[in-house]
Amino acid sequence: MSKIEVDNVVPQSGTNINLGESGDTVTVPAGVNLDTSNSTVTLPDGSVTNAKLANSAITINGSSVSLGGSTTIETGTSWQSSIVTGTTLSAVAGNGYWIDTTSNACTVTLPASASVGDTIEFTDYARTWGTNSITINTNGLNFQGNTSPNPVYNSNGQHVTIVYSGATQGWIPTVDDDVTLETPQNYSVDMLVIAGGASGGGEAGGGGGAGGYRTSTQNFNGGATYTITVGDGGAGVTTSNSGNAGSNSSVSGTGITTITSAGGGGGGYYAVNGNDGGSGGGAGGSNGLTGGSGNTPSTSPSQGNNGGNGVNNPGRKGGGGGGASAVGANGSTNAGNGGDGTASSITGSSVTRAGGGGGGTNNPGDNQGFGGSGGGGDGGHYSGGPASGTVNTGSGGGGIGSNPYTSGSGGKGVVILSMLDASYSGITTGSPTVATGVGGKTILTYTGSGSYTA
Repeated sequence: MSKIEVDNVVPQSGTNINLGESGDTVTVPAGVNLDTSNSTVTLPDGSVTNAKLANSAITINGSSVSLGGSTTIETGTSWQSSIVTGTTLSAVAGNGYWIDTTSNACTVTLPASASVGDTIEFTDYARTWGTNSITINTNGLNFQGNTSPNPVYNSNGQHVTIVYSGATQGWIPTVDDDVTLETPQNYSVDMLVIAGGASGGGEAGGGGGAGGYRTSTQNFNGGATYTITVGDGGAGVTTSNSGNAGSNSSVSGTGITTITSAGGGGGGYYAVNGNDGGSGGGAGGSNGLTGGSGNTPSTSPSQGNNGGNGVNNPGRKGGGGGGASAVGANGSTNAGNGGDGTASSITGSSVTRAGGGGGGTNNPGDNQGFGGSGGGGDGGHYSGGPASGTVNTGSGGGGIGSNPYTSGSGGKGVVILSMLDASYSGITTGSPTVATGVGGKTILTYTGSGSYTA
């Protein structure tokens, strides 16, 4: 390698320096000073362009920046020194905020526009968000893919970091201490709620009334848990007793009107009226006895019908229990039939439920009453026992004809929910039967109590 050996010489512009071999020279350009005393080369301003350098750009945080250009170097979250105590805050990207809700809740409005990577942080300064929450106003941008509802943070000691991901998902929490969907979506759910049917009455007893039959369509709140209660049927009784009422069924939870269907009214026996309930129980087999009232307690629309009256002409013949769509028949030549149930296609096919139980007779020459359509149990006669209501239809049981039989028990109730397949969360308790893809819907059939989280 050729090298220059010069001692304390400052060649002037245009000077040729001989390297010691023929043709080995270097020319110092005009305006350039070469100082061998301290090994420096001094260039005039603007004498070398970026393009002539080996690397004409530098990389900062993954982005290429040309020499002479400018960029912003991220320095982390800028925590604000002032504690936020007011009811509103307009948040700025890059900032962190201490929010004190000791005295009031606070609504935080996010920026109206944002760039990918924008970050904002919030911290519960006084550990009081559980008492006075903060609400995030998304200001038109998506938050976890949705523009509503506004996220609410209501746990003491929470810290929240949100980062903007772009227009599709918008702001996404990377830290929020519970890692839940903060913008749950509401959706429509169809409900069929049938209470437990009642048992029939004792000797010459009236049929048991069907459990109350109610339908509803309401919006469930995403993330909320809804309690499903399925009522039991009334247990059968012996000769000198009124039938037992069925138990209530219900659906309850956040943001909906609770739907409660009343248990069916028990059938009377030969000297006793029928009892009130979702549908009323039939009266015992004596003149002047009346069936119980349906739709008790009152709802709109009605959840059931009255039971039939009893008669003794001769021979005692009980009235039929009321059904979801019809009253129980009065005792006459024979014991009264139970009232018919009501059909529903909530499961994708038409099914009739909640029929009333048939009345019983102790007269050898008379016929028992038959159960109403939808699962009502037949009444008993002089030499035969009554039948129970069909399980999970909420139907009433049949009344006793004569000793030594036990009246038909009421059928247990049922609760059925129907929602779009896309809405179904898959979170249940109580082991309901789940059918998906039924005309684009998911059907949950609860034959016992449980829950559903939307």
